[in-house]
Amino acid sequence: MLKINIYTDGSCINNPGPGGCASILKFLNKEIILNAGYYYTTNNRMELMAVILSFNFIFYYINIEYFINIFTDSSYLYNGINNWIFFWKKNNWKNNNNKFIKNIDLWIILYKKISLLKNKIKWFLIKSHNGNFYNEKCDKIALFSAKNPTLIDLFFYF
Repeated sequence: MLKINIYTDGSCINNPGPGGCASILKFLNKEIILNAGYYYTTNNRMELMAVILSFNFIFYYINIEYFINIFTDSSYLYNGINNWIFFWKKNNWKNNNNKFIKNIDLWIILYKKISLLKNKIKWFLIKSHNGNFYNEKCDKIALFSAKNPTLIDLFFYF
């Protein structure tokens, strides 16, 4: 079974403001870099988008059995995926205050993706700016993308 290591990061200038996301996929001695920059978004949306970009690439291009390790420095993403998402889904995507969760559009996309992957994912929360080569590289690429946006985050406005 193919093992894919994914490193992700999101960046935002003046949160909200211009933002960028980046993912590095490592497998079969290859390194695939995915990134995008948005004119107006938030840091949490960019953390989520980095993973969504990775899943989209995997679903489209990888046609063999695989297992995914995801490394993120985002507590929001890590806790959302491992602790909160199943409650949100059960509660019609509402929080404890019965209000729709922030970034509902991206959390629904992520839920659908991880549901397809079943037990093929393991999540790791890593400390940011702590010398992890790929985390640092993602951070630089995400910041570059935030400084050079090309996309509009349409769902942010709803």
